[in-house]
Amino acid sequence: MSEKNREGKRTARERLAVEREKQKSADRRRRTLTVGASVVCVLALAAVIGIVAANAGKDEGSEEAGPVVAPSGALGKDGLAIPAGKESAPSTLTVWEDFRCPACKSFELAYRPTLHELTGSGQLEIEYHLVTLIDGNMGGTGSRNSANAAACAQDAGKFTEYHDVLFDNQPPEPDDAFADNAKLIELAGKIEGLDTPAFRSCVEDGTHNSWVAKSNEAFQQGGFSGTPTVLLGDKNIYQDRSMTPAKLKEMVEEANRQ
Repeated sequence: MSEKNREGKRTARERLAVEREKQKSADRRRRTLTVGASVVCVLALAAVIGIVAANAGKDEGSEEAGPVVAPSGALGKDGLAIPAGKESAPSTLTVWEDFRCPACKSFELAYRPTLHELTGSGQLEIEYHLVTLIDGNMGGTGSRNSANAAACAQDAGKFTEYHDVLFDNQPPEPDDAFADNAKLIELAGKIEGLDTPAFRSCVEDGTHNSWVAKSNEAFQQGGFSGTPTVLLGDKNIYQDRSMTPAKLKEMVEEANRQ
């Protein structure tokens, strides 16, 4: 082999070695960049998750983390009962209700005339306890927001009227329409004198949200099976399949004669 050919082959090998070294360097840089980008992506994802979690905590917890503000005139332990009727009434009906609960609406529509008659005549006082059972079962905040709005109506001395309007306008159970404060304020317009700046502020600020949460906690601790839970003395009348408005009236009148 001539010297010229040997020199040509050596030069070719050297060029190939140089190209291979360049390729290795490029591969190392590419791997470094890929790993670095992956780390950045992971860190960015962790940051996003942290922000989302923090915001979720604010949305779900902060509105119920404030002081417990009972509505005006609330009775009982921790002021968790909203009264309807005269305090001097000889009989008391205890009602646990959720404004999103269809069974609660059925009870209210069937018994409302009798309950109004008995409270109006001074024979019965009703103690309403508001809970958020449907929010827990279906998701959303309509139970809580409507309960807060009802407590705001109690502050204005118009709880019973607003209580009835909420049940008259109850959305279908899966529809969380009562989560919209604007809807709750709109319904207040059906009651003369309720839609005021003070009421609006109370609704929009969630003034009684922590109180609602405490009321719902008391419901859970009470071991009740569902809503409505309706107690005349110690008797759960809603579980009595033979119960009617007329029978309830007779029971109250009989109890008041004793």
